[in-house]
Amino acid sequence: MELESHPQRVVSPESDEATARARQTAEAVYRDESRRVFATLIRLLGDFDVAEEALHEAFRAALEQWPREGVPANPRAWLVSTGRFKAIDGIRRRARFVSLEEVAEQVDAVPDDTPPPWDEESIEDDRLRLVFICCHPALSPDAQVALTLREVCDLTTEEIAQAYLSTAPTLAQRIVRAKAKIRDARIPYQVPTPTELPERLDSVLRVVYLVFNEGYSASSGDSLTRVDLSREAIRLGRLLVELLPEPEAIGLLALMLLQESRRAARASPAGEIILLADQDRSLWNRELIAEGTTLVERALASRRFGAYALQAAIAAVHAEAQSAEATDWREIVGLYDILLRAEPSPVVELNRAVAVAMRDGPKAGLQIVDAILGRGELQDYRLAHAARADLCRRLGETAHARASYERALALTQQVPERRFLERRLQELRD
Repeated sequence: MELESHPQRVVSPESDEATARARQTAEAVYRDESRRVFATLIRLLGDFDVAEEALHEAFRAALEQWPREGVPANPRAWLVSTGRFKAIDGIRRRARFVSLEEVAEQVDAVPDDTPPPWDEESIEDDRLRLVFICCHPALSPDAQVALTLREVCDLTTEEIAQAYLSTAPTLAQRIVRAKAKIRDARIPYQVPTPTELPERLDSVLRVVYLVFNEGYSASSGDSLTRVDLSREAIRLGRLLVELLPEPEAIGLLALMLLQESRRAARASPAGEIILLADQDRSLWNRELIAEGTTLVERALASRRFGAYALQAAIAAVHAEAQSAEATDWREIVGLYDILLRAEPSPVVELNRAVAVAMRDGPKAGLQIVDAILGRGELQDYRLAHAARADLCRRLGETAHARASYERALALTQQVPERRFLERRLQELRD
């Protein structure tokens, strides 16, 4: 959302400065809190589109009132309350132009003559409620993912398309249909009952991990990472483990913590990518590694673990190695073998190929990557071509490496990744 500007008025320097400060505060609150405010407004108003309009109205009101009256002590609560009453006013204004029967249900659903049915704790839980409604079994799996990334995390349709290997128009249509289905089916805005939770968990975990991945390695833009998304995914992961401590929920939280532990070492001060083998491991967050490793052991000990726990176990092997040379690639390949049986996919097979190349040499890894691409799989997946390019480079096959780097570059939208691939190409030319 782009916060609106208002006509200039003749004001004193002090007033102008206060206005600027209030605007900066409003913009900062929007960046940090808008999705939480939106989630609570959906609970209170019962409709995605009405809540979106109320959110925008609340921030417009903030731009008008905060410079005059000061920033409230609790901006998030102020925005929720303001947005709620703006929505009620809007519903009642529409009632003047349409029959009472058409709006009576909306008015009854959002009474304004009682104290607001929310507090700080309920606001904090609203995003979890929103995740579950977006992942309702009445929606298709693809719609669940798209709707959650759009409405919970405020990703654009283009960013979702990158994360989900789809196209922006397809994602936009999917989101519109999902909202309509929620409205028409009157899907309740609540966390499922204990008996419903297990069957709903798989789709929620998948969505949370996609959110984390977008934060850990942004699909587009100038930054390598989006710490706000990673932090939110980890927060949701902790809530899920607290709510339903199933092995896969534990495994996913462990995986996210172990990957997040490397954030500080993944980029140079100038924002350039640093590969795993070249990272300064003293920068890795040992507290996150310890917590993640403990959770991995807890998940594996259950004997009911799945793909997330296995990926977390692989991340733990990396985390325990004191250097790149000390990494136990034999164990990692063995874990990938188990993972590939548990969750067959070309992406898992690609990751295994990279591990095989580290264990047995680049030629062995290249054979696997070429087999994947030869089947017509992952042709539009930038990391497959980047992996092939690196293996060809290590083998001295310069022409093949250049071609694969160029293909990966054509598929890459993130600026730091593009710079990295361009440097590799320049090195080959030199």
